[in-house]
Amino acid sequence: MTILVKHLGPSDYLPVWEAMKQFTSTRNADTPDELWLLEHPPVFTLGQAGKKEHVLNPGDIPLVQSDRGGQVTYHGPGQLVGYCLFDLKRLGLGPRALVEFVEDALVDVLVALDIPAIANREAHGVYVHGKKIASLGLRIRKSCSYHGFALNVDMDLEPFTRINPCGYAGLEMTQLHDYLRHETPSLPELGERIAEALQEVSGAAAAEKS
Repeated sequence: MTILVKHLGPSDYLPVWEAMKQFTSTRNADTPDELWLLEHPPVFTLGQAGKKEHVLNPGDIPLVQSDRGGQVTYHGPGQLVGYCLFDLKRLGLGPRALVEFVEDALVDVLVALDIPAIANREAHGVYVHGKKIASLGLRIRKSCSYHGFALNVDMDLEPFTRINPCGYAGLEMTQLHDYLRHETPSLPELGERIAEALQEVSGAAAAEKS
């Protein structure tokens, strides 16, 4: 698996969402897979089947009804967002396997930083000591994915208290910065590490199938 990594930097949610849909609609069997890395200004997003009762007190933070999977989450500065524009047919992955594929890559990166992260295959995402550090929500169209993951790096976690994160009342959120004794890697550096991990996980999966 070869991934074209694009660093978009701080980007508003709606234009990037439209660009993902456009990319997915116009790609073909030869289009390289891409990973878009960015951070959003403060915004709550509600998944396609998300329930608004999980939005408790949004205050002045906008709420966007999205077409990704999952319930409600928060995006804001200091969070690394990765949008996975992948051809599932070419990868030989189904939707659930794709989620687990991304979870495994995130876990690999965090464990390499001495953070005891694990993937939860039931309440999907990545957790540290029962607290959620990364959330996933994807959409599949034409056997291709868009949307992706959000990794809390060094951010204000307060807005998560205004929602039931991912539809779970009382779920505590955490972030990478709180577990590091040394300097927190930059978002672009973390993004590159995750892209490398995705390619390594892909290679391991391909080897198992052969």
